[in-house]
Amino acid sequence: MFNPTRDQVRQFFCDAWRKHVERLPLVGAEVTAADIAARHPEYHALLADTAGALTQEWMPEGGAMSPFLHLSLHLAIHEQLSIDQPPGIRAAFENLRRRMDPHDAEHVLVECLGETIWAAQRNGVQMDAMAYVDAVKRKSSLI
Repeated sequence: MFNPTRDQVRQFFCDAWRKHVERLPLVGAEVTAADIAARHPEYHALLADTAGALTQEWMPEGGAMSPFLHLSLHLAIHEQLSIDQPPGIRAAFENLRRRMDPHDAEHVLVECLGETIWAAQRNGVQMDAMAYVDAVKRKSSLI
């Protein structure tokens, strides 16, 4: 899924969660997606309601972040850490992980990645991967 639609992303997470709950075999990224979803009990009811998940909207103007964006950022971070891309992200994460729970450390990366993507979109430029790593390092030094 290199450029999935909004509905495909939502369907993917709902399917992975359903398979996890029903103890069906998970394949590929579904394994990680189900693990991430399991660590977010606040999303379990939403993930169990595929029809509702496909139609619900979360508006940033109202201070709401899409649960699927949140889960997708976690999934991206898992991939980044597995290949240390951008370079240095794994070391920055490990530094955070020494100071806090691994899931909380992932949330620091989620926040930094989200902010970096938002800045790139706002400015109409490519995402600055090193700015992302630097943001994680800065947050790490504050914790």
